[in-house]
Amino acid sequence: MRMLSVAAGMMVLAQSLSLAQRPLPIPAGQLLREVVYNELQDHRGHGYWRYWIERHSPSESRLEDQIETSQGPITRLTLANGLPLSPGAQELEQKRLHRLLSSLAEQSSHRQDYDDDEKRIGHIVTLLPEAFLYEYDGEENGCARLRFRPNPDYPGHSIEARVLHAASGTLWINLRYKRLARLDAHLDENVDLAFGILGRLYKGGWFRLQRTQVSDTDWKTERLEVHMAGRALLFKSIAREASELRRGFVPVPAGINLAQAMTLFDATVAQAQIQPQIQTEAQARTHNTQVTAAALALRR
Repeated sequence: MRMLSVAAGMMVLAQSLSLAQRPLPIPAGQLLREVVYNELQDHRGHGYWRYWIERHSPSESRLEDQIETSQGPITRLTLANGLPLSPGAQELEQKRLHRLLSSLAEQSSHRQDYDDDEKRIGHIVTLLPEAFLYEYDGEENGCARLRFRPNPDYPGHSIEARVLHAASGTLWINLRYKRLARLDAHLDENVDLAFGILGRLYKGGWFRLQRTQVSDTDWKTERLEVHMAGRALLFKSIAREASELRRGFVPVPAGINLAQAMTLFDATVAQAQIQPQIQTEAQARTHNTQVTAAALALRR
């Protein structure tokens, strides 16, 4: 019995020493401010990437090939509802892309939409430290897990701020890089837009954002789920049920433009005509090899 007691005591001592050597977490608010700084820096100086996007909604599913450019991302539809495009649909997709390349007005509108999205994302990120109250909820796979709830002292003036301020949930912060890895949130109350005149989002809606590290400095959205319901102007019912999965991230030359991205698309299509691809994980590896080779050709 004495030996068992000694052994148990040694185990408790070892565990205590292990915990004592482990640094205490920094205050949640400070951690969030450092994360926001890193995320905003990434928005200002991120790399350029090519990847697949699987989009799912109640009415359809789409597989798209997307390339980020200095003029905003450009996307080519490759599958609709799990099937290759018909010759007519392929022709329409080709005309859409060439219309974008040949029209300065469309390029300007495309760039403006991209800039507006980037500003909106940046604005939402800056709201995180002040709009919520946070508390630690343990660690998971190298991430600090934080529960958040609305800060009652924070005034939400913009639409984004008001939607966020009606939400609570959990977020995961990668402790090594201090980057946002995942966010789960749900609406705890209805959100009226313009005092209910323009519409309302109903409580119970939820969304999820999951991110992955693609380089030493870049993190990209890997999964996005949005499930919202409400009503719009004149009481028209609205629903937002959508999910996106992004995979196969491959870097492309920094500052690539729309025309160069189109060259990458055409190179992939030409290669596919020589050696048909199958929609499997092997296809993703083949796609990545083709993209890298085309990107190197552009650099030359």
